[in-house]
Amino acid sequence: MNSCKPSFLFVLFFLISSFAFSQDSSSVLPWKVSSRKIGNGQYEVQFSVSNTNGWQLYAPNQKLSDIATTELQFPDSSIQLVSEMNDSGNARKVESSIFEGTSVKIYESPTSWKQLINIKGPVPATLQGVLLYTYGKADEFYPGTAFNFTVPLEGGTAASTRIRISSLDLGNPVSICGDDDTADKSLAGIFLLGFLGGLIALITPCVFPLIPLTVSFFTKRSGSRQKGVRNALMYGFSIFLIYVILSLPFHIVDQANPEVLNNISTNIWLNLAFFVIFIFFALSFFGLYEIGLPSGFANKIDTKSGISDFWGIFFMALTLAIVSFSCTGPILGSLLAGALTNDGGAIQLTSGMAGFGLGLALPFALFALFPGWLQSLPKSGGWLTSVKIVLGFLELALAVKFLSNADLVKQWGFLRRETFIAIWIIIGIAIVLYLLGVIRFSHDSKPKMTKTRWAFIILFAAATLYLVPGVTNTSAANLRLISGFPPPMCYSLYKHPVNCEKNIEPIINDYEGALRLAKEKNKPVLIDFTGWACVNCRRMEEKVWPNPDVARMMKNDFIVVSLYVDERKRLPLAEQVQFKTKTGVEKSIVTVGDKWATFQSENFNAVSQPQYAIISPDEKVLTKTKSYTPVAEEFVQWLQCGLNAMKK
Repeated sequence: MNSCKPSFLFVLFFLISSFAFSQDSSSVLPWKVSSRKIGNGQYEVQFSVSNTNGWQLYAPNQKLSDIATTELQFPDSSIQLVSEMNDSGNARKVESSIFEGTSVKIYESPTSWKQLINIKGPVPATLQGVLLYTYGKADEFYPGTAFNFTVPLEGGTAASTRIRISSLDLGNPVSICGDDDTADKSLAGIFLLGFLGGLIALITPCVFPLIPLTVSFFTKRSGSRQKGVRNALMYGFSIFLIYVILSLPFHIVDQANPEVLNNISTNIWLNLAFFVIFIFFALSFFGLYEIGLPSGFANKIDTKSGISDFWGIFFMALTLAIVSFSCTGPILGSLLAGALTNDGGAIQLTSGMAGFGLGLALPFALFALFPGWLQSLPKSGGWLTSVKIVLGFLELALAVKFLSNADLVKQWGFLRRETFIAIWIIIGIAIVLYLLGVIRFSHDSKPKMTKTRWAFIILFAAATLYLVPGVTNTSAANLRLISGFPPPMCYSLYKHPVNCEKNIEPIINDYEGALRLAKEKNKPVLIDFTGWACVNCRRMEEKVWPNPDVARMMKNDFIVVSLYVDERKRLPLAEQVQFKTKTGVEKSIVTVGDKWATFQSENFNAVSQPQYAIISPDEKVLTKTKSYTPVAEEFVQWLQCGLNAMKK
């Protein structure tokens, strides 16, 4: 089969890295920006460069093969450009070798560019924007280089946006009930999920046949059993280490801006990219093509395996990771994307990758310790192909989940809860029909109906039947076992969904409004940090919030406000600000989600959701915060503790 290059996992890493680092792009040239008021709502914004550092700066208002040399972008449609940009300085024209001798205007010395803008409505105190410019020299050409700027506007109204609130001292709550820290508690679960992924990767056609070959190599060619066992254990550890190392670059991103990985998980275009990539993963499992790394790269790594001791064994393990990539890549890609969407940062990704590496490595080490176990392994055959095809169908189900994330964040409404479940039902039926031999692929042989195969047929048939009530408008449509994965029950095709409970009406995206109401009624504020694409948030809303005691307390005793950290609606222009975080990072607050994500991280030291906080009307922290709590009774105790603290 043809290999599909570049590998889609590397594309996945590239997309994530590109998104993460684009959040804080820095300019190559030393731009300075200023503004001058011209009239009511009219301003002249001036960009100047005193030194081009040996580069040729392309003048504005030019198009080279339909590529604009300059573009000015603002985060709000109320800001309009008036006429073209006016440039001044000692410019000259050169014949471009890149554009077949086209005459282009460039600057190699100080220059200033002026742009007239008109602002409709209230004028903010500061204006944020991006200047995209082009520079180069000789055969080098760099279009679309970003200069992110913030410039004060004369007569503008200062934003009333409050983000860091000094009285919210999380270290000194009135009562100490709640979580001991704000770290995500699901690391063990993600590790086990990764471990399961590693075990699944073992029974794929790319890995399973290598187990006896690799174990025989270490046990027969190491000179002694003791050395063979030592080398096999070292080999297993190297596999584990390789997958942990793959996660380390994400820690750099996470340290630079803890909210970046959370933004990745809810970014529309990345979720759509995940959707497309997982479709390609599925098609590769169906046998349409193989995804893998270039064979030359694998051969180069394999030559290093002759090095003695640890490094030779390490490169053997790296060779295994490369040659088995066509099977492990999609599983690893699922783990990568899944860990990112858990909103817990790079540590979750490392936990999952460590579990995957251990699950893949452990059998090699165990079979080296107990070579007699090799006799109990089933022989390679058509069943390995069946495993790969079933994994392909599961990849399709995961692809639908990423498409749903994008739909929920943007509230497009084309993938409602019942549509989502119907697609999963169709995929479940397809798996059952495939295992029965009704659906066949070109490279399939006639399946042997073994007891194991019948067990999986029953398993997938039962799971599919469980999903069927989910497309109905009945009480049985709850599907509590998969709560949080489909869209919320209120995000329905039905006009009046019977399972859409509206007992609790939070003041969506209005913290200040909730605070005013809390002062009027002398009630504590229950802050719900949530997200449209947050799985555990939906589980809390569908499993814990309907509990009679929880519902009663939230409805009668608290002012509940849900703050969506992935809400992409833009703030009014006057509320868009440049904010300096506690770590000294300059951050643009443009969307509602930007505001609440920063509000959460600055005041409650967390970037994962759900997170719950109880504060008094005068903005004092009443308890420690609470994260995902699937046991309703525990959540009730925490709520009661907040009410008791309010009385102190």
